Amino acid sequence: MFGYVVKRIAASVCTLFFVAAITFLVMNAIPGSPFLEENTTVEQMELANEKYGLDKPLIVQLKNYLEGYLHGDLGTSLKMQKGTPVADLIFHQGKFELSIKLGVPALLITVLVGVPLGCIAAYFRGKWIDNLLSVFSTLGIAIPNFVVATLLLEVFAIRLGILPSVSGSLTDVKSYIMPVISLGLYYACYVAKLTRTSMLDAINQDYVRTARAKGLKTGKIIFKHALRNSLIPVVTYLGPLTAGLMCGGFVIETTFGIPGLGKYFVSSIIERDYPVIMATTIVLSALVIGMNLLVDIIYKFVDPRITLTGKGE
Repeated sequence: MFGYVVKRIAASVCTLFFVAAITFLVMNAIPGSPFLEENTTVEQMELANEKYGLDKPLIVQLKNYLEGYLHGDLGTSLKMQKGTPVADLIFHQGKFELSIKLGVPALLITVLVGVPLGCIAAYFRGKWIDNLLSVFSTLGIAIPNFVVATLLLEVFAIRLGILPSVSGSLTDVKSYIMPVISLGLYYACYVAKLTRTSMLDAINQDYVRTARAKGLKTGKIIFKHALRNSLIPVVTYLGPLTAGLMCGGFVIETTFGIPGLGKYFVSSIIERDYPVIMATTIVLSALVIGMNLLVDIIYKFVDPRITLTGKGE
């Protein structure tokens, strides 16, 4: 396993540099400039481009960016907070921390609500409980999270006045409730349907028939024997989902006034702040790659029959 992990890490580093290069080239292919404003003169734009190295050939700019990443330098902001190191904007001003504070509870809701509901639906398949949970999960998937957020704001913030309409920096329990529910409901419902489908497939396997032939109760078969194998698709889905949640949800952060990384990332695109766009893209890519590697390792614990290396490795 150690050799496999080392190879994956090396491949991940190469992938991150490839993502950085593609992101840089795509941004520079779009017309415009981060310094282009209504009152900006040609001389001012030329001076700004020279100051930040944007007047150099494209290949030289790309080389400088990639070399900076090798030394841990994510560049400096060109527009949003001009001259401020991007690493400080992301990691030291609380933006990434806020997204994590929002994403972790949403992930817990996804797992702790979605998996049990899927198991219950599979246990009572064809009965009214299964039908009720199927309707609930379908509605949860069909309704966009910004609609859920708007409904929660209307009921609990405006009409009842028991929850704050602006969550801000998530300083108390009440500020968490509506954003977390809005962000996690869709994923919990999707995991519930995924767990139910996977569980029903596992129930039809030979080892389950053997367990039934031995006289084991249905509940024990489902929650002890079938659940472990049915978790593999769920774990696969939770890998990239976790990375996405840790980088924040732009719609939810905007709706509830949370100055997290997701909202900041979209703002940087609008402002054409190249270093910020590239750095946030790299952070998200690193999280996705890291979570996929972690998922591969978790497979081994969920199902010991899975091997992480081939014969030739």
